[in-house]
Amino acid sequence: MGGVFSVVNLGCKVNRVESDGFERALRDAGWRPGPLGEAALVVVNTCTVTGEAERKTRKAVHRALREAPCARVAVTGCAAAIDPAWFASLGPRVAVVPKAQMGEWLAREAPGAEDPAGMTAHAGGGVAPGGRVRVGVKVQDGCDNACTYCIVHVARGAAWSRPADEVAADVARLAAAGVPEILLTGINLGSYRDGGTGLAGLCERLLAETAALAAPDARPCRLRVGSVEPMDVDDDFIALLARAGGRVCRHLHLPLQSGSSRVLGQMGRPYDAPAFLALVRRLREAVPGLSLSTDVIVGFPGETDDDFAATCDMVRACGFSRLHVFPYSRREGTPAAERADQVPPELRARRAAELRAIGAELAAADRAARAGTVELAVVEAPGRACSESYHELAVDPSLPAGALVEVEL
Repeated sequence: MGGVFSVVNLGCKVNRVESDGFERALRDAGWRPGPLGEAALVVVNTCTVTGEAERKTRKAVHRALREAPCARVAVTGCAAAIDPAWFASLGPRVAVVPKAQMGEWLAREAPGAEDPAGMTAHAGGGVAPGGRVRVGVKVQDGCDNACTYCIVHVARGAAWSRPADEVAADVARLAAAGVPEILLTGINLGSYRDGGTGLAGLCERLLAETAALAAPDARPCRLRVGSVEPMDVDDDFIALLARAGGRVCRHLHLPLQSGSSRVLGQMGRPYDAPAFLALVRRLREAVPGLSLSTDVIVGFPGETDDDFAATCDMVRACGFSRLHVFPYSRREGTPAAERADQVPPELRARRAAELRAIGAELAAADRAARAGTVELAVVEAPGRACSESYHELAVDPSLPAGALVEVEL
């Protein structure tokens, strides 16, 4: 039997899914989760997407070493890939482990641990580590784009896709265990390709193979697709959203980053503002009731007042239900970090606050527009559920976590 472990996760949903895999592998080897102060083994899954993320990552590793004074500390993930020497310099208790070698490392440090690269959550009871009932499965990794503010394509490497057979086996196992909502994740998810199968084809297969796996008195599981870059949304995927009847959630996270075509060009984004808006209108025409969320970076080097105003106009025109607003954070090693026309921090903060206020208005407007409609929602905890359109709802506290129920908004 193993001892106590702790997994510290930072960053994106892909990291979250990978960390669930590490936890599953350790649990299966007889280890049990616990606080840092009791841990004999710590895994820190790092993030380095921005300068701020890098600072948080380094702080988290220092904290693990301080609060788990006897633990072996495995540092993995994007920050470890970019600067392994810095983390290794922290002392002999630190092991810098490339993500691809984590299965081998865990098997050595925790005998009996299985390779966590495939199945990414416990199947028992349809609940992931931490009690999550909406469970992620990684289907893709890496990125072939090179946005000028981003270093993830360096840390993660070229885009690659898991075989559809592996993904289908994982999703079927979760569906059979009663997981109500399965989130498909990837670093550049829309680039998924296994032979002739793209993301839409993969979803079609998963829907077909899970349709009959629910309990007799339960609805079949539904899929939620993670972030998809606008240039990867094709006709097949739009048609799938339109005809799936909600088994693929009619919610899409579509990163905008800026509403200024000039800034988008300097970011290295392969679309302009009119093309993005045209895609949004095509999606809404094909999929009535579609909910759209997005990412926006404010204060990118050289962003003018006019550029920022264009972004504000764009998010209103798109009618997003949720905005994730990020003040630009200088990440060393990227082209944008070398520019001399950095926007002052106080101006970045002011623009971020203004855009978040617009985001709050848009979220309230989207929810108000749905008043009186009925959506399927996943009960995440007593009295709280997540709707298909990605709104948090109050529900009957007697409903069990993991239930997929109709709720009037």
